[in-house]
Amino acid sequence: MRAIGVDVGGHKIAAALVGDGRILRRIEEPTAPPLTPDAVAPQIGRMAASLGAGEGIPVGVGFPGAFDAERERAHVVPNLSGWVGAPIRRILSDAVGSPVEVENDANCYALGEGWAGAARGLNDYVVLTLGSGVGGGVVLGGRLLRGSRGMAGEPGHIVVGTNEPCGCGGMGHVEAIAGANAIEREAALCGFPPDVKILWRDRSNPLVSPIWDRAFEALGKAVATVVCLFDPEAVIIGGGMSRGEGFVDALRESAMRFLSGPYRDVLDLRTSALGNDAALIGAASLTRGTDIPAPTGAPGRGR
Repeated sequence: MRAIGVDVGGHKIAAALVGDGRILRRIEEPTAPPLTPDAVAPQIGRMAASLGAGEGIPVGVGFPGAFDAERERAHVVPNLSGWVGAPIRRILSDAVGSPVEVENDANCYALGEGWAGAARGLNDYVVLTLGSGVGGGVVLGGRLLRGSRGMAGEPGHIVVGTNEPCGCGGMGHVEAIAGANAIEREAALCGFPPDVKILWRDRSNPLVSPIWDRAFEALGKAVATVVCLFDPEAVIIGGGMSRGEGFVDALRESAMRFLSGPYRDVLDLRTSALGNDAALIGAASLTRGTDIPAPTGAPGRGR
């Protein structure tokens, strides 16, 4: 299959022509100010058109936010303006000139890893994306888990703490403790540079290590929780922090502390294979629904 995937963010928009899980051509632009539908939707339409939209090539869009079950409107849209409550699918379809499929960007990341990345060939897996915040998605039986209201699969909002304020309005969420923004805030309060890459490099510093100890405790609890809830074949760790040397090994060690024996024996923690391309590839796959496409050359999986 050939399709166009678009990954929308507050700082940039990437779009790609995807064929059989591989990016054939890609473009990237800064997100048009002032980040409103009137500015961003025409930009998406123009980028999609340059890749062949309107010529029979379908379009899927990964968008930051929590959506209703029908993926028509968003309840929350971080880093963009004027999108909450707006008819997102209709706005984007009008801009592109053909029907558009829309999904949460972290869910697209999970779909992409299943189609062509670290979860290729798996039917049951969980993805955690570790960046400024903590996102992710859950795939069970080869299909994206959406839940009764469309809001399932938010591992970043698992409660692992107590009073730590989260940007979503809740408290004690893993994102509020172990997202890069939260780690950098804590580092700044301790007098260290608010740069997660530098902090990871200096993690052996006895003054820095407590910051990472706290973050890994939160992340380890989150991994243990999703493993016990969903019994996945693997947990895929993506996002910028996952690329740190030894990061996934340290996370595995932390998760083991919170797992019972049967789960320790089968824990499979993997680093994302596609990186930032996962969301683009997953967005393209939306045009076939929320089933994971069978790997190229492999028979389709039963449902």
